[in-house]
Amino acid sequence: MDLRESLTVAVDALRANKLRTVLTSIGVIIGSASIVLVVTVALTSRKYVISQIEAVGSNLVWAEMQPTPDKVQPLSHELSVGDLEAVKAGIPGVINAAGLSDMPMTVVVGGRTRSVALIGVTEGYQKIRRLVILRGRYFDSGDMDSHSKVCLITQALAKRVFGVENPVGRNICMGELSFAVIGVFKERVTTFGLTEVQEDSVLIPLPLMTVYKGREVLNSLYAQASSPDQVPSLKIQMERLLKSRHPPDATYNVQTLTAILTAARSISLGLTVMLVVVAFIAMLISGIGIMNIMLVTVRERTREIGVRKAIGAPRKEIMAQFLIEAFLISGGGAVLGILIGLIIPVVVQQLLPGNLRVPVSTWSVVLAFLVSSLTGLFFGWLPANQAAKLDPVEALRYE
Repeated sequence: MDLRESLTVAVDALRANKLRTVLTSIGVIIGSASIVLVVTVALTSRKYVISQIEAVGSNLVWAEMQPTPDKVQPLSHELSVGDLEAVKAGIPGVINAAGLSDMPMTVVVGGRTRSVALIGVTEGYQKIRRLVILRGRYFDSGDMDSHSKVCLITQALAKRVFGVENPVGRNICMGELSFAVIGVFKERVTTFGLTEVQEDSVLIPLPLMTVYKGREVLNSLYAQASSPDQVPSLKIQMERLLKSRHPPDATYNVQTLTAILTAARSISLGLTVMLVVVAFIAMLISGIGIMNIMLVTVRERTREIGVRKAIGAPRKEIMAQFLIEAFLISGGGAVLGILIGLIIPVVVQQLLPGNLRVPVSTWSVVLAFLVSSLTGLFFGWLPANQAAKLDPVEALRYE
């Protein structure tokens, strides 16, 4: 069997029917481009979602008191600064810890009272929550020790209260106290109010929150592990420590980002599988199209096949000719589809934010080519086998 001759005959046959060849390969082009794009979109969305979650804080474990419905919680159940110090000193692997206490408050803006979220924080809060300081500075140990009446405000609140003026060094009144603004901050990623930081939030040193609440308690306690591997262990140790420091009936909700990240990865994987299945359906449809066209081609070229068999072409050579035609249609379509699937992310990249990259998976390119080519060969086998089985005498009589 001369593969070179079979290849030449197959190419000549495809060139003789250019329009049919192009129309047949369109399905393969769409299918292979879909596989590359689907995997690219899935990887990009997964990377974006996970980066957004991780940007809230790295390797975090946080604890909150779990209140009992219709029951007043005793003060001994509340989280305290003592718990924070115990976490720092008693749990190995904790590289940073912070606590916060929040409450609703009001400020006067343009003669109108506006609600804000007042949050008392410790010195390590900015590092743990990875807050971005846009202007000014964060609290230092002097602010904490001297109970300085200073605050940081969100970017949105700064615009509402001070407009285009620099708020650093200006005063803002909350309740009966006046605070000097020492900084403007924002979250590294927007959490849309799902964390303690709201659109209009004011950070003050935790000791000052005692003035408002009349007691030194924490609503939340954060701890940061040195590595992701230590997060599960840190969670267990924090649960044990809080249980040992409080009454037996006190309950605490200790959480990590691990569960959220796992859920995000699972959702991303599910969407990827679903989209890949849709792309495979497109490939299946294109394969059926190849088979139909090849069956028509065999019927139209019955006399040609008879002539080739009459002059000594073996069955394997006839079969190889039509399989090569099917492979050229599917393989050529796969190459064009892959190129389209690679060009589109490059173009879209220019329209996306600078910190968002569109990764193209190498295995998606390989998968698209293999699936497309194998689809063409699989659905081209029936027409090729039918052509190879033709009786040369009957084929020569065909008009």
